[in-house]
Amino acid sequence: MTVELNPRFSFDSFVVGSANQLAVTAARSVAESPGTAYNPLFVYSATGLGKTHLLMAIGQTAKQLSPRLHAEYLTLDEFVEAYHTAVAAGQSDAFRNRFAGVDVLLVDDVQFLTNRRETQAELLRLISHLQSQGKQVVLTSDRPPSELNDLDERLIARFDGGLVVDIGAPDYETRLAILRRRAEERGSVFVDGVLETAAGFELGNVRELLGLLNRLVAFQAVSEAPLAPDAAQALLEGDLPEGAAPATPRPTRRKGAGSTPARAKAATDEFADFLSDVTHTVTEQVEVWRSRLGKGILKWDAEGYRTARLEELIQQDVPASAEHVLQAFERDIERLRGLQQAMERIDPDRASDPVFHDPDRVDEAVDLVEAAERGLAPPPGPSPAWSFDGFVGGDANKVALTAARAVVKQPGKRYNPLVLVGPTGVGKTHLLHAIGHGIAERRRQRVACLPAQQLLDEVVRAIDEEHVDRWRSQFRNVTAFLLDDVHLLAGKDRSQEEMFHLFNFLADANRQIVFTALLPPRDVPGLDERLVSRLEGGLVATIGPPDRDLRRAIIVRKLEERLGTADEELADYLAARPADSLRALLGLVQRVLGGADAQGVAPSAGLARELIEGAAPPRRRPAAVRTSGVVVSPSGGVQSREKMVWYWPDPSERLIEELT
Repeated sequence: MTVELNPRFSFDSFVVGSANQLAVTAARSVAESPGTAYNPLFVYSATGLGKTHLLMAIGQTAKQLSPRLHAEYLTLDEFVEAYHTAVAAGQSDAFRNRFAGVDVLLVDDVQFLTNRRETQAELLRLISHLQSQGKQVVLTSDRPPSELNDLDERLIARFDGGLVVDIGAPDYETRLAILRRRAEERGSVFVDGVLETAAGFELGNVRELLGLLNRLVAFQAVSEAPLAPDAAQALLEGDLPEGAAPATPRPTRRKGAGSTPARAKAATDEFADFLSDVTHTVTEQVEVWRSRLGKGILKWDAEGYRTARLEELIQQDVPASAEHVLQAFERDIERLRGLQQAMERIDPDRASDPVFHDPDRVDEAVDLVEAAERGLAPPPGPSPAWSFDGFVGGDANKVALTAARAVVKQPGKRYNPLVLVGPTGVGKTHLLHAIGHGIAERRRQRVACLPAQQLLDEVVRAIDEEHVDRWRSQFRNVTAFLLDDVHLLAGKDRSQEEMFHLFNFLADANRQIVFTALLPPRDVPGLDERLVSRLEGGLVATIGPPDRDLRRAIIVRKLEERLGTADEELADYLAARPADSLRALLGLVQRVLGGADAQGVAPSAGLARELIEGAAPPRRRPAAVRTSGVVVSPSGGVQSREKMVWYWPDPSERLIEELT
């Protein structure tokens, strides 16, 4: 009995990651050119990692490209059962004739050949016959041929004579891409962080991963509010959130529910019967226009083009425009062919887009090609709001600031890579964007500047959409690549792998690379040793907490921006307060300014002391004496050694977000 290929198991629905990329590439090659490459193809992996999916995808694609091709899928158990039945009935020849016309043979779970000598001999004979006829054989197993116990050496040699490739457990990015795709297919929406939490569980196979998704979907279906990441963590670890009880989940209807392989086959058969009836009617009635439409439908459908326009027309009474419609349809197909060829030259990955096989979407195909011709979307650039003019220099950041200015003058020549290290809120992000803005402004070049979390999300999206090559090209064309919070890549194997290759490419081309991190690269747990060695090979410049002089300079500038002048006693008092980051320092200033506005008084050291320490304002000293013991200069102000222009349009909104 022939097993129907499941239409859901296609290459389009197979999420590609680092652990299965080689297997998918080989499978596509086999599907596109059966019998010419990797014959036999032997794919092995642990259970639940997509072997069966890949087998059926090969069969589906091969049949789409060559509709007359005969692809047969069966498990080893089905092969054994059919063989034993034929032998018992004395019909061994009939069993062998069954596979005589097979162009692509797909055999699943051949590990069950163990201790079945007769079946091994029959399978060996069949593979030898098919290969001699130039037919394709693809097999899967849970282990490589050399590890299959009690297997005929000739069969092992036959397997090893093709390509043996494995599928590993999915990495974090692939797990997240799978969860996002499956959730979307099911129409399930989760708040940010929930699917990321599930992807963080290092499971052995995709089935277990989808089991986690099922738990999330089921629990959210019976919850009054969307599932939060912390609740998802507890749920997936086996502990329901407090106050929640297990319940029978409401059934959720999957997108496209009701579609089964049997119904899909029935629909295909109905369409084939319809075409047959049309052809028969055409022959009998000798209606030239129907004959041409029927032949056109058969021809273009066989070549993979959508024929809905012609199918609608053939259902109508004799239309006067039939000939014109058919001619326009054929012109659209010729145009699609030209557009597809153009896309193959620009971006081969996108040449397989379904839009190039739909004559009703020619305009979309044109737009797609034109967008590709204009080049890839520009990478995210640096913010012009963060410039060197707005960065206050001091002893705590002197080395980093000096190196940053040198990088702008000679990108890729000095301090490449430059790694800015320091705790949160000391100005790393500001300096990173200042470098990017300076290079872009001086060199008129493409500069990529983005946070590591965005990089992670883009890698996952590229994996999910199978556009990793295009994603790589986006960053390989830049003059400088700047990444904020590189430590967030720790433990994300696929993203680190992509970063490693991108780093090598940019470094070899003398493109400037700059990173920020909370810790020196060698101290970041989970960071790939290859990346660590490359980052440490540049300049690791530490930015420390602001010292008193730097704090005072920032405070004076802030007060002058808000009030037009700075109270020296207030500046001295605030500068003396402990603040391990610029964010904390500006928080103090904002607190005093806000308190003064609320009380309708001018900000002062006394008010600041009352607001911060809770003490009553002291009796005001004579104006000629400063509480710090430093005599006020005749000009009435203290000039810092560095000119400081701090651009901050709305501190209440931007204070936490941008000083990292």
